[in-house]
Amino acid sequence: MKTLVIAGGAGFIGSHLCKKLLENKYKIICIDNVSTSSFRNIQQHLQDKNFTFIKQDVTEALDCITEPVHAIFHLASPASPNKNSSRSYMSFPIETLLVNAVGTKNLLELAQKQNARFLFASTSEVYGDPAVSPQPETYWGNVNSIGPRSVYDEGKRYGEALTMAYYRKYDLNVRIARIFNTYGPNMLADDGRVVSNFIVAALQNKPLTVYGDGNQTRSFCYVSDLVDGLYDFMFAEQAKTEVINLGNPAEKTINEFAMLIKTLTKSSSEIIYEDLPEDDPRQRKPDIRKAKKVLGWEPTVGLEEGLEKTIEYFKKTIFN
Repeated sequence: MKTLVIAGGAGFIGSHLCKKLLENKYKIICIDNVSTSSFRNIQQHLQDKNFTFIKQDVTEALDCITEPVHAIFHLASPASPNKNSSRSYMSFPIETLLVNAVGTKNLLELAQKQNARFLFASTSEVYGDPAVSPQPETYWGNVNSIGPRSVYDEGKRYGEALTMAYYRKYDLNVRIARIFNTYGPNMLADDGRVVSNFIVAALQNKPLTVYGDGNQTRSFCYVSDLVDGLYDFMFAEQAKTEVINLGNPAEKTINEFAMLIKTLTKSSSEIIYEDLPEDDPRQRKPDIRKAKKVLGWEPTVGLEEGLEKTIEYFKKTIFN
């Protein structure tokens, strides 16, 4: 049985990935400092003999991993930009830079030592406020390197560069996934992301806060589709050194998304508007032609179907 490391495995996406990999008969070492994730997400796995949880920051030495490792997924990083959330990268600016720099180096060193595959979970935020849409992997981005979002944007860009440096110097078997907006069960109610913000507010008939005029667009991918993409990407023999967008290209304005949430929750919430945060991107839409060609992957869960599942999850976790 092959052993896999998932850094950030107690997080929203990481916990779903743990579940899928256990179902596929892998042994999992989950490393997470639980600063922006939840122990509850992995509680169901703690009695599984093939699951090991290590509470640790990956910026610290990874001496705890001594057994042979086949592959490493690096998903460890705060990800929410919402300055009003205590779990956002705005609340952990230095930690966000370090986990994508020092943490990435530590995990790459482990991969080199173990001759393991390595997948770096990057982000659509490396494209910044894009001048082209949809965004292909060949687009270099439009990022403010000293703006408030740079701790995440530039942290991920540095992590990508470091990942490719290890390939070029050591021929390490690496791959980079640029993840677009993802949603689903195991999101935290206070994580500051637009999906959780809107659903939680709508279920309580509280105002939905839209930043700017609401005409900026986002593309939302259901978590099971995203996890399938990560799985396919890691184990595709032909995917070494590839950089691939993973997301759903179905694009909606934030205004349209707010109205959809109101409809699905049957909410009486009003929609209110606040100033647009600095460097907030106007468009997010992945070009997924490469994912289709290299991995044979594309999303299968429609937005309404995925949102209904997510709404039911929040109903259970908030009101029960």
